[in-house]
Amino acid sequence: MIDPSGRLPSAFLTPGVSSFTEFLNATAPEMLPGRRPLPPGVAAGVAPHATTIVALASAEGVVMAGDRRATMGNLIANRDIEKVHAADPYSLVGIAGTAGVGIELMKLYQVELQHYEKIEGVPLSMDGKANRLATLIRNNLGAALQGLAVVPIFAGFDLDARDPGAAGRIYSFDVAGGLYEENSGYDGIGSGSLFAKAALKKRYRPGLSSQEAVEIAVEALYDAADEDTATGGPDLTRKIYPVVMTATADGTHRLTDEESGEVAEAVVRRRMENPGG
Repeated sequence: MIDPSGRLPSAFLTPGVSSFTEFLNATAPEMLPGRRPLPPGVAAGVAPHATTIVALASAEGVVMAGDRRATMGNLIANRDIEKVHAADPYSLVGIAGTAGVGIELMKLYQVELQHYEKIEGVPLSMDGKANRLATLIRNNLGAALQGLAVVPIFAGFDLDARDPGAAGRIYSFDVAGGLYEENSGYDGIGSGSLFAKAALKKRYRPGLSSQEAVEIAVEALYDAADEDTATGGPDLTRKIYPVVMTATADGTHRLTDEESGEVAEAVVRRRMENPGG
């Protein structure tokens, strides 16, 4: 993309749109995941898949947690994949589906939010952030129809909320880029989400502290791993625990391995006394 003189093309020096994805579509469309040509057929069986993510609203914002397993058919492809990341200083994104495409889309989304703020001088609203992510998912529809689908979950602290105690917002998506705000206060995605959401339905209540929400999220992932082979439970031998992050008025924060491990081991101890939950 750089000519022999070492100068950047004029497109890089011309004021343009605030969407990095639109800029890339105009200057180097082959770099967008959804624009790459794919061979005919279904490719779902040859790519590792990320599995279960849960998100909960708390009194301070939101909590998001994800298990660490990626699968490829009946095999464990990776035991310590990270599926939950900060999208920007006040929001989180988790990925389920085709792991490689999901990680690439998540990184592109992070740049999309940074680019908008640099061009416009202000961050996107929560609804604006969710809409930008929906567009990225929609642009991947061709690959999704060939089995390389990615379905994220997005959550964050809404700086524009009138009530800081109700500023945690959660959005889900479908494979075609459909966008839905979750008003129940919790949600889950991935193969184990059916079991995780059943656990959340029994334990969740409005006004949870962040610490209580963290404990419930990790327990929900444990329940998912107990029923779904593609979801990995806490690995006490290898010291691999769920990735747990929060987004509050103070910004995003990832729990250390020691902190998430302490919560996970407490859940395991309780289940040793009462295996049925």
